[in-house]
Amino acid sequence: MQLVVGRIGRAHGVRGDLFVEVRTDEPDERFVQGATLITSNDQSLTVATSKWHSGRLVVHFVGYDDRTIAETLRGLELSVDVDPLTLPAEEDEYYDHQLMGLRVQLESGEYIGVISDVIHLPSQDMFAVTREDETEVLIPFVLEFVPHVDVAGGVITITPPPGLLNELEAIVVREVDSDKDDVEPDRDEAGDNIQEHDHA
Repeated sequence: MQLVVGRIGRAHGVRGDLFVEVRTDEPDERFVQGATLITSNDQSLTVATSKWHSGRLVVHFVGYDDRTIAETLRGLELSVDVDPLTLPAEEDEYYDHQLMGLRVQLESGEYIGVISDVIHLPSQDMFAVTREDETEVLIPFVLEFVPHVDVAGGVITITPPPGLLNELEAIVVREVDSDKDDVEPDRDEAGDNIQEHDHA
């Protein structure tokens, strides 16, 4: 499968260097010299060099050696081919796409629902679980409440605090309505992946 890792910005200098908006937690790996990336219009680009400039990633692609030619790439998203089961380099990290749709259950095996969204907040990551009654509940993605993640097996085991899943006390985010007739309450969102992230 393809994983979005960046978006090409404006040119930097006159020799074809380009700023890249990073959308991965592993930019030094994804944009290493010789890496092949696929653009949103199906071009294949090879990284000639990459460097950091004032906290921003600057990439030079093979064959794009002047500003005018390089500017034709501006605005394109960059993706890489990845094995859907390959995990990030850091222990206990997962790409958002690997968590979506996983079955969520208690340690007893009781079915709770499926992951319908991954939310990146400044303080912590959370995932939304769609339950059988078609409501969603937020689960903090911390070891205390999520002791086991089995991506290959398609299951996440949770140990929620008392009241979190109680029908009267649960943090209900929204009613899931496929017809979209009702106005849904707002929910704060931020970030890209727990990366895909790829933030990969």
